[in-house]
Amino acid sequence: MSDVPPSRSSKPEDKRGFLQKLAEMLHPGPDSKDELIETLVEAQDNAVIGQQSREMLEGVIRMADMTAGDVMVAAPRMDLVNIDAPFDELLHLIIDTAHSRFPVYERHKENILGILMAKDLLKLQRAPELNIRALLRPAVFVPESKGLNDLLREFRDNHNHLAIVIDEFGRVAGLITIEDVLEQIVGEIEDEFDIVEDEGDIFSLGAQAYRVNGDTAIERVNEAFKVTLPETDFETIGGLVAHEMGHVPKRGEHYTLAGLHFTVLHTRGGAVRWFKVSPAALLSHA
Repeated sequence: MSDVPPSRSSKPEDKRGFLQKLAEMLHPGPDSKDELIETLVEAQDNAVIGQQSREMLEGVIRMADMTAGDVMVAAPRMDLVNIDAPFDELLHLIIDTAHSRFPVYERHKENILGILMAKDLLKLQRAPELNIRALLRPAVFVPESKGLNDLLREFRDNHNHLAIVIDEFGRVAGLITIEDVLEQIVGEIEDEFDIVEDEGDIFSLGAQAYRVNGDTAIERVNEAFKVTLPETDFETIGGLVAHEMGHVPKRGEHYTLAGLHFTVLHTRGGAVRWFKVSPAALLSHA
């Protein structure tokens, strides 16, 4: 009678050594997201991963608990297009805000008809007889409670870059873009108007109007515009204008200082990224 070989277990063989098993018993893995993030910090300290990798991984972990309502642009700050606006008005809005997509409404701002791509305005310029309605892309609506992980997946699968956020009562609460979501992982994404440090800070828009970076030194603004701005403890034009206004500026707000008219074009992280600046005298004679 031949010997019957012992049956093999279906479980995979545990190849961990005794010391490794002992170490895992003494130092178990993280039991919460906070502990996991602490583990990532330790991994960076031990040169296992770099700082950028650690920050991105942290972003992925934190994003799991975030919703569209957490990072959306609130409704009062949305740049909207009126379906009945003349072409010149649409063109100025696109130039001033530098967005690539705009929600379009009719009669009242809650009535969103669709999304207008800035590049599609070229079709109107070439063929004025076109109806702007024919250029609209379908608007995507999501609830404030929509998880960012799910939203990012839908953006990717549906090739959408913007969604209108709706509150629990069905009203427009704001909008969110794919850039807003990705920035939770990779940090701030530079847009087409951002510049590399030391490459420039003041750009001409024509007709004596200029785009000025909020981080531009006050001395630089004085020199460029031949003005004398108030002396304060602030070093940048963004900090000075916010101080003079008495609050954190919001997109679209205006302020006149030292003969210059400042319009807030773009904000991020509680600071002004870009102003539109023109001599105040031009406005008074307009």
